[in-house]
Amino acid sequence: MRAAVLAVLVSALLAGCRRQESRPQEGGAPAKQAPTPAPPGAVLFLSADTRGYLGPCGCSENMRGGIGRAAFQVQEARRGGQPVLYVDGGNSLFGETHLKADQVPQEERKAKALADALRTMGLAVRATGALDDTRGADFRRGLGLPEVAPGEVKVLDAGARQVGVVAADSGEALVKASQRAREQGADFVVGLLDQPLETAQAAAALPGLAANLVVATHSASEFSAEENRLVRSDVPVVALQSKGRSLLRVDLTYAAAKGPFALQASQGDVDREVAALEQRIALLDKEIALPGLDPKLKALKQGKRDELAARRQTALTAPPATATDVNGFTLRFLPLESNLPTAPDTQALVKAYDADVGALNLAWAKAHGQDCPLPAKGQSGFVGSAACADCHPDATAVWEGTKHHHAWATLEEVGKQHHLNCVGCHVTGWQQPGGVCRLDKVAGREDVGCESCHGPGSRHVDAPSPKTIVGKPGQAVCVTCHNTENSPHFDFATYLPRVLGPGHGRPEKSGQAAEPPSK
Repeated sequence: MRAAVLAVLVSALLAGCRRQESRPQEGGAPAKQAPTPAPPGAVLFLSADTRGYLGPCGCSENMRGGIGRAAFQVQEARRGGQPVLYVDGGNSLFGETHLKADQVPQEERKAKALADALRTMGLAVRATGALDDTRGADFRRGLGLPEVAPGEVKVLDAGARQVGVVAADSGEALVKASQRAREQGADFVVGLLDQPLETAQAAAALPGLAANLVVATHSASEFSAEENRLVRSDVPVVALQSKGRSLLRVDLTYAAAKGPFALQASQGDVDREVAALEQRIALLDKEIALPGLDPKLKALKQGKRDELAARRQTALTAPPATATDVNGFTLRFLPLESNLPTAPDTQALVKAYDADVGALNLAWAKAHGQDCPLPAKGQSGFVGSAACADCHPDATAVWEGTKHHHAWATLEEVGKQHHLNCVGCHVTGWQQPGGVCRLDKVAGREDVGCESCHGPGSRHVDAPSPKTIVGKPGQAVCVTCHNTENSPHFDFATYLPRVLGPGHGRPEKSGQAAEPPSK
């Protein structure tokens, strides 16, 4: 019965694909058309709050982000003939303000890779924030990037107009800097405010503000900027999805005579089309991420998702349909989807980082690594999954059929088994008392083992009892790794049955074979 249902679904999807091929205007690759001449103007790209991310971790499918994809968008725009300026709002080089000693080699190497990548993108200027000075202002300045200091102004040529970029860490400083930008001849002013969105909204309403656009460049916390935000007001305010997952594109259109710029409302049809496509893409993302989905059906859904993402990208990057007799601007977020191309020169920098950082971290661990502290008196330590197998053979068999059992191998396959950003969710007992705290001493603790969910087991091994182990772990345990970043479509009720089986949380019904766990 299941095979028959699957066959019907596959046939329906294939038929839909054939219909799309016969009517390319509704999907697939857009029909070849003569390029639309760009009106007089310029294009600005803005990034902010990248938090030390060269790209997504890759734990889930269809993850946004990647400096190589961002670079491709900027490079492609430069082929259009208009002046293109790339500006970074700051808080981009590091993910936290303080580093442990073992993090320093990796994070410094990553910051240098990010700086090199920004250069390949033709960075015009960037602001700075607390997450740029994690290794000190001297380290940041040593990267040699063009900067605008807090409270200062940088005026850039943008063809027939001048664009002023101002940086500030308070609303009052933003007002003063924006006024100086106008005095220095800026026709369009971008304010980079080192504050969260709510604070930036208040700043945009201050009297005397001479900016056309305010960008909030620092999200309140690591997971508080999961979406792009645009607040339409007299001075629009934007906050970008953090960790390099989106760019902001600003298209400026110039009239024959200079004058004030106005946010254009003629993008309504495009906005509605993009919103509808995003809803369909989000639905497909959830379906694609479902555990146990048949590979053929999954491939078809992925193909449809990529088609919709391509349509959205075309809509977002087309020249704006604005009147040419006004000085106007449009704002569009460009999500850096997984199916977008990457700039080869920038991606080469990422690959060089990946090759270097594992060796750096392993060398540091061997030279300076410290073992984890012993558990406090009366508390359990980690013993490894092998210690569980003798007494729990059925549960062990179920675990060996899950992805948890292969967690370490997934890192080895991509050469990231010595990346500190990744290892903690792919071994058991990382950085915990009685666990593993050194990259050179992971042996025996590889994979997401029994103790990752049930807690350290030394007391349970010595005196088996339900009281010495966590019998039924709850969702709080899972989301330490299956969080919104690494596993954005995680649903506890949906995923839990994939790691259960006879002898491991689910009794086998008499006369009926149990469904095998997800592999």
